Amino acid sequence: MDEVPAEVVREVLALIDTAAREDGQPAVSEQGRLQLRGGPREGVRHLLLHAGDGALAGYAQLEDTDPVEAPVGELVVAPDHRGNGYGRRLGQSLLDLSGKRLRVWAHGGHPAARHLTRTLGLTLFRELRQLRRPLTGLDLPEPVVPDGVKVRTFRPGEDDAAWLALNAEAFAHHPEQGGLTQRDLDDRKAEPWFDPAGFFLAERDGELVGFHWTKVHEEADLGEVYVVGVSPREQGGGLGRALTAVGLRYLSFERGLPTAMLYVDADNTAAVRVYERLGFRTHEVDLMYRTET
Repeated sequence: MDEVPAEVVREVLALIDTAAREDGQPAVSEQGRLQLRGGPREGVRHLLLHAGDGALAGYAQLEDTDPVEAPVGELVVAPDHRGNGYGRRLGQSLLDLSGKRLRVWAHGGHPAARHLTRTLGLTLFRELRQLRRPLTGLDLPEPVVPDGVKVRTFRPGEDDAAWLALNAEAFAHHPEQGGLTQRDLDDRKAEPWFDPAGFFLAERDGELVGFHWTKVHEEADLGEVYVVGVSPREQGGGLGRALTAVGLRYLSFERGLPTAMLYVDADNTAAVRVYERLGFRTHEVDLMYRTET
């Protein structure tokens, strides 16, 4: 289906939350949850699986918006309905719906998820690491930004277009991030966690050249380096490291959070080295599998 009715959305989100408590992390990403409850979106399909008694037993989502890459799928089965082949049925449905051209996430890389991907004939090709570091007693000196660059916070409405343009430029190689639209930004601005005080922008001569958007997970008492981006024209000058430090100091000193986390692709060795020098270490991994190409 292209849109899930509001009353069913609540049921699906409850299923995702229940499974997350069992598994340690949500099986459906933040973007997937936003697409579930945000009304119809071009290229996004939803699959619901019900048990014999009519109870919602599983959910899957397929996003086919990348003009080059295969569609991306995510799926979750309710903990009390596992072991009945429902994961395989949802996975096979995603394969069929995608025309046997599929990428699928296994968040946390759990053994059951890895087994399912093998059953479906998928191959591992991407590892996304979640890194964490303590913020208690943080010893980061005052960030030094390049000459001529000033750092300020995001102004909702006023900075939207300029930020979207910079984000697209900074992540031209990364469609998941670089392809964010005004609707995607508005969805995040409407989330309870959004706070412009933790969204830092770097300007040179009135033009945005970098940013660090932080996120606070209140229930987990956890701060996140949500996304750091730098214009290609400014790369190599230390701006990314300075902006990362600005955000970490904010999460530690102003928000009083004990731990920070971030996501980075394992094959982005330069970024991994930067974050490891800042004290981050691997906490868990998300794995993406795909059909053979």
